[in-house]
Amino acid sequence: MYPAELVKPMRDDLASAGFEELYTADAVANAINKEGTTLVVVNSVCGCAAANARPAAKMSLQNDKKPDFAVTVFAGVDKEAVDAARNLMVPFPPSSPSMALFKNGELVHMIERHHIEGRPAEMIAQNLAQAYDEFC
Repeated sequence: MYPAELVKPMRDDLASAGFEELYTADAVANAINKEGTTLVVVNSVCGCAAANARPAAKMSLQNDKKPDFAVTVFAGVDKEAVDAARNLMVPFPPSSPSMALFKNGELVHMIERHHIEGRPAEMIAQNLAQAYDEFC
């Protein structure tokens, strides 16, 4: 588990863009099962989260169509919340960072770590925007 002071700037990166931070399994279940669409970002301390995932998640919300809700859990810190989110992302294996779009509690789009590593944030944001156009 990472110390809170280490991850604070990484948390704040998404929180300052309007993402709600989730810390418990109940909070995750409540967020994902809301009517409408919810983007879930599994945040991470790794370089591809800083360079690609977080910027892409924030950029994607500039799309005309966007999720009703944007939430985040932090891998290596919020174990209960991350485990709950990952359980709802099956059949995809756990990875961080990752992003999932849910509609009315159902997983409809997934971006795994291997889709994030080595790809520019703009390309990842475009992938999310296409999912928003289809599902939001």
